[in-house]
Amino acid sequence: MALTRRTPRAPSLSREEGVREAYAAHGGELYRFALRGLGDPGLAQDAVQETFLRAWRARERYDPQVAALRTWLFGIARNVVVDLHRARGARPWLRGLADHETLAESAAAGPDAWEGLLHRWLVEEALRRLGEDHRVALEQTYLLDRPYAEVAAELGVPVSTLRSRVFYGLKALRVVMEEMEVSP
Repeated sequence: MALTRRTPRAPSLSREEGVREAYAAHGGELYRFALRGLGDPGLAQDAVQETFLRAWRARERYDPQVAALRTWLFGIARNVVVDLHRARGARPWLRGLADHETLAESAAAGPDAWEGLLHRWLVEEALRRLGEDHRVALEQTYLLDRPYAEVAAELGVPVSTLRSRVFYGLKALRVVMEEMEVSP
């Protein structure tokens, strides 16, 4: 009499119940994996959600003869974590935008604080899209409220050149904000 080893049946990702079973079985492990790789609880949750979405979309390609469902899901999760890590590296300003301390303070302050945070982010993003000369001129004179003569001396340009950069920088900023569909 030969003993046969029963392998647990892998949930079918083509059914909603199967996706729920797979999430119940592997969601926690995938979250911890993503959290270790990304260091951000919210981003780790997004990674798990994206993992199951990609798995569901590619369910026809899953072959239980090649790998266990857990192994297949971790392969997808690794790719998602890499993608999110690269996206975060390409947009480093996103990290500072959603740090937990700032969010907690903003939530306690009310909707006006959120609106202020949003406006600051929009202005920062619009400034990033300007040329360096215009951006520096606007940051130094408008945002830091420094005198034109002091900024011009520091940049090694005449005051009239700095004034021109500010003037054209404001015009370019207006165009960028319109492109971003933001009204002043």
